Amino acid sequence: MPKIAFIGAGSIVFAQNLLVDILSFPEHGGSTIALMDIDERRLANITDLAKKIVAQEGYEAKIQATTDRRVALRGADYVIFMFQVGGLDAYARDVEIPLRYGINQAVGDTLGPGGVFRALRTIPVIFDICRDMTELCPDALLMNYVNPMAINCWALYKAFPDLKSIGLCHSVQETSADIARYIDAPCDEISFKCAGINHMAWFLEYKWKGKDAYPILKERCHDQEIYKKDAIKFEILRYFGYFVTESSYHMSEYVPYYRKHAEWIEKVKNIDSWLKYSEGSYFKLCRDLAAHDDELFKSAINAEKVSVTRTHEYASYIINAVETGRRVVVNGNVENRGLITNLPEGCCVEVPCVFEPSGIMPTIIGDLPAQLAALNRSNINVQELAVLGVLTGEKDAIYQAVMMDPYTSSVLTLPEIYSMVTDLFAAHNGLLPQVSW
Repeated sequence: MPKIAFIGAGSIVFAQNLLVDILSFPEHGGSTIALMDIDERRLANITDLAKKIVAQEGYEAKIQATTDRRVALRGADYVIFMFQVGGLDAYARDVEIPLRYGINQAVGDTLGPGGVFRALRTIPVIFDICRDMTELCPDALLMNYVNPMAINCWALYKAFPDLKSIGLCHSVQETSADIARYIDAPCDEISFKCAGINHMAWFLEYKWKGKDAYPILKERCHDQEIYKKDAIKFEILRYFGYFVTESSYHMSEYVPYYRKHAEWIEKVKNIDSWLKYSEGSYFKLCRDLAAHDDELFKSAINAEKVSVTRTHEYASYIINAVETGRRVVVNGNVENRGLITNLPEGCCVEVPCVFEPSGIMPTIIGDLPAQLAALNRSNINVQELAVLGVLTGEKDAIYQAVMMDPYTSSVLTLPEIYSMVTDLFAAHNGLLPQVSW
């Protein structure tokens, strides 16, 4: 049975879901799950919950808990990253400092000032863990769920080319299901081809019972009840011709068209009931949920039965494919080596990947439609400069990364962006390991 290390395991939702997903396959129900977190309280909570689930479901899994990542990594076959460097305090600075300058980020974890500074904090930690992996579990498969996905993975692929790794997200699966609902189609009758970059991948094909479903979807653009459920993405479909992954709320901060207008910010924040609850702020939502972590854990642990439902996260399917030889296709974030030919070589792209015991086989897509590649490149420009800054310590590259951000540059002048980034450097100084910063 494999050993699977969860690095940053103290999450009642994500770690619990992955645990259930993995152990629900009979072939690895007896796995060793190593739960690692630096927060002892959260680690104790998730450990108690994991043991309750194992006992309740009759799994033979062994649950290990540790605050020492080297213990978790030693002999691991699979390593899953799910941590947030700096926690909510650092996230607050990512959001609040740009907001003082008029940059009202939707989430601030993928691109823009928030995404860039999250990467600056996160990548050095990823590198430290990868160094441990090369010593303690060099043949393990690394599955990264940590944002900013594309920046983190791009840096990882450049610094640790010999590690087997892939970046995973759920935006492709969730968006495919959303489209099926919009066109009133059962999900099991849908097939698609989706490629691009993380949080901005494109449904190049979307078929219902083998027939092109795009004409139906484009027709639904004119149904106001459906349109308002995903307003930004229907706008992108209308003007660029294809449906994009991620949420409308998230997509609004990757392009220059929306968040500089108060009416669009109001429109997209009202799409999601959870965001409305937190005044349209994803940071506030995370803060509010974190305040009730202990209550949620205790409620689940003390419940007569924990609800165990499989999710559509890819990690468990990948583990099962590697362990059993069953073929599975997932949309993963990998290095662009001739996969999408009109995006920069070496950047991080999200494409269908076949998993078999022999390894990861990404799909060659060729050229994206020119307008889609152009939108992707507007984000890749930011990612490339952020990676350059992290790998070389060139501080100017970080300023320039934020200057290239489509939303930020649509609102602020270059001196204003420079001042904002300077404030972010000062606010995050204790979490940035580069001496010159």
